Amino acid sequence: MKNYWFLFLFFSSFSYCQYEVVDNKMAQIPDSITTSTTKIAEYISSNFKTPNDKIRAVFIWTATNISYDVVNMLNQDPTQTEDTKIKSALETKKGVCMHYAAVFNDLANKIGVRTYVVQGYTKQYGKIATLGHAWCASQLDGKWFLFDPTWGSGYVENQKYVKKLDNSYFKVEPSKFIFEHMPFDYIWQFLPTPVTNIEFNGGKNDPKKAKIICDFQAQIDRFDGLSESDKDFETAERIEKNGLINKLIVEEYNYRKKNFTILKQNTNIDKLNAVVINYNEAIGLLNDFSRFRFNKFKPEQSDELLKKNMQDLLDKMNKCKEDVYNIGSVGAENTSNLMKLKKSILEAVDQTEKQKTFLDTYLSKGLVGRKLMMSKYR
Repeated sequence: MKNYWFLFLFFSSFSYCQYEVVDNKMAQIPDSITTSTTKIAEYISSNFKTPNDKIRAVFIWTATNISYDVVNMLNQDPTQTEDTKIKSALETKKGVCMHYAAVFNDLANKIGVRTYVVQGYTKQYGKIATLGHAWCASQLDGKWFLFDPTWGSGYVENQKYVKKLDNSYFKVEPSKFIFEHMPFDYIWQFLPTPVTNIEFNGGKNDPKKAKIICDFQAQIDRFDGLSESDKDFETAERIEKNGLINKLIVEEYNYRKKNFTILKQNTNIDKLNAVVINYNEAIGLLNDFSRFRFNKFKPEQSDELLKKNMQDLLDKMNKCKEDVYNIGSVGAENTSNLMKLKKSILEAVDQTEKQKTFLDTYLSKGLVGRKLMMSKYR
């Protein structure tokens, strides 16, 4: 028994002490470089070689240098940019979960560890939290692990923050992390069969649920290639699929849908503006042709060039027509402009086709016939 007890103590001690060198080195980081994640990341990369040591350095710095902002935990702006969150956390050395996660995520990616911020909600002692939460996921040696630098930094007791490093939130296996942390979007569970919101809330299996088989790695790889609006759209779909069973989930679902609508409309307005530019160029060419025709096609051009220029003009007009009908929603304030543009383009296409018909007829005739056509036109 003594031998086994000794072995248990040995491995237990090793699990807590294997990062002692990393932790001590990070405690020595000069204050002068802690105002920038770029400088902190450079310090980490210059002092540590392995991804495990580097990610430990990221965790230990974030968890021990940022204090939880109890006073402002209910007064946070969810629309803050990542850069704003990071700047605030580094300047004040305070923040809430989204600030911890933003700093961790930025540092991790800058040292070369693929990392994401995960949004969700939590449960402790069987009770669902009333506030949403944010943590991080990192890929190390092809495997995904979870990190919660906020909970790892300490805890709140009697409305006061108690700084106390908790290593149980460092590099946690997904199958263990899911007991307390529930992502709004199930791909960030990193589980082949995701836990539903009903199961997480109730703490037991849902016998009626249709099992979702999730190739989360493929989903995440695809996620990286999507536009921001499409990310929000697909995230909202997965959130709905996993059950809109509490206020926090519904709020996130509605936020994603609203964000998708706004981003999509902004993208569509960019498309609208691009069509306007192309349409104005096409109208310019149409006006040039009308003047050229009025001047009896002087100065002279070859038939081949006349045909080519007219076909290019018609193609440009038809492209405007195709594009304007594929724009989509541009918001109430721009709908009228879109409708007017559609009408103008249809009229311009019609005028261009008439000009092409005239030109085709003109080019089909001999010299006398052409002169007769031009005299009638004049």
